[in-house]
Amino acid sequence: MNLDVAVIRKDFPILDRTVRGGRPLVYLDSANTSQKPRQVIETVTDFYERHNANIHRANHELGEEATAAYEDGRIKVARFIGSSDETEVVFTKNISEAINLVAYSLGNAAAGRLRIGEGDEVVITEMEHHSNIVPWQLLCQRTGARLRWFGVTPGGRLDMTNVDDLINERTKIVAIAHQSNVLGTINPVTEIAARAHAAGALVLVDAAQSVPHGLMDVGALGADFVGFTGHKMCGPTGIGVLWARRELLEEMPPFLGGGEMIESVWMDRSTYAPPPHKFEAGTMPIAEAVGLGAAVDYLTNLDLATVRAHEQNLVRRALQLLGEIDGLRILGPTELADRGSAVSFTLEGIHPHDVSQVLDDRGVAVRAGHHCAWPLHRAFGVQASTRASFYLYNTADEVEALADGIRMAQKFFRVT
Repeated sequence: MNLDVAVIRKDFPILDRTVRGGRPLVYLDSANTSQKPRQVIETVTDFYERHNANIHRANHELGEEATAAYEDGRIKVARFIGSSDETEVVFTKNISEAINLVAYSLGNAAAGRLRIGEGDEVVITEMEHHSNIVPWQLLCQRTGARLRWFGVTPGGRLDMTNVDDLINERTKIVAIAHQSNVLGTINPVTEIAARAHAAGALVLVDAAQSVPHGLMDVGALGADFVGFTGHKMCGPTGIGVLWARRELLEEMPPFLGGGEMIESVWMDRSTYAPPPHKFEAGTMPIAEAVGLGAAVDYLTNLDLATVRAHEQNLVRRALQLLGEIDGLRILGPTELADRGSAVSFTLEGIHPHDVSQVLDDRGVAVRAGHHCAWPLHRAFGVQASTRASFYLYNTADEVEALADGIRMAQKFFRVT
């Protein structure tokens, strides 16, 4: 079955606009943030127009409606990622906060399997977004633990040759991207999680790039923590998700203190609400959670297997067309196996920012820079790259527009 992209594109109002003096918008930056369907926009608008109130504390009809809508968003998210227990879903403002929540809580744990201290080790990978590097650096600096990492092969895969050395009896947590935001590589998380658990370690997965494509079943993945963000999956900005095993959430100390996350408060002490509310201090991003629920509805109503096949066809065509351009180097896998829809590249003799500027002048929106993955770019011997990323609303013609724009950049800068 082929995806009817023309029908899907009608759901996204922004795709009708023109840019740069009347050129059709070709949006190839969904790994950065996705566009929003009108179903999500209308749901958020309806919430503000008809149901807006604070949650869990307003004893009136609007408060009841707002609370029900917020918690319904939690239920939808849980089901979308394969969890049967919505209390395992904690809302945050983004995945960065979700990862920081885990790192902070582990650093503050008093004892037991959650406590991280001197002599312990934290394992990450050279492929990580800064959001899955810096929190662990800070944790190790605070606790005296040692930070270690998997390297990356020239082909853009994790170097697994020293896995038995990296994951050992001193390892307390392994934090790994499910799918690289730069290379598109889908990592062998289930295998790594099994090794980590055999060593007694916990596993956190950055799933920001995989959940939007329907690539998540927390039960099958084998992770203890999974983080992702709403704005990359057709949802609003300002809302992220931490999924964690219920027993871990119960053991973890709070991340932020304030209203709603408490059970009782005295002047000298407090007791805390059960998960997930223990980790949701103050007024939460209510409308954003409602909007994320609408985004989950939108994606659930699609045949995600067909969407995935469509995206793979786009990537296949992009790898083919870009591979034919002299002087272009694709960073990461050049085959479709275990690969997502982000394609990053460098162009000989032209800075990535200049490539993106020429593309932008032609209406093609991509990202240029280190994509919050500076160590990964250094591993490939470059400071920056240009990245095109494809989603359910992109077309084969837009892939052609990308390749044409790259050739135009070569002509403009007289690089052949």
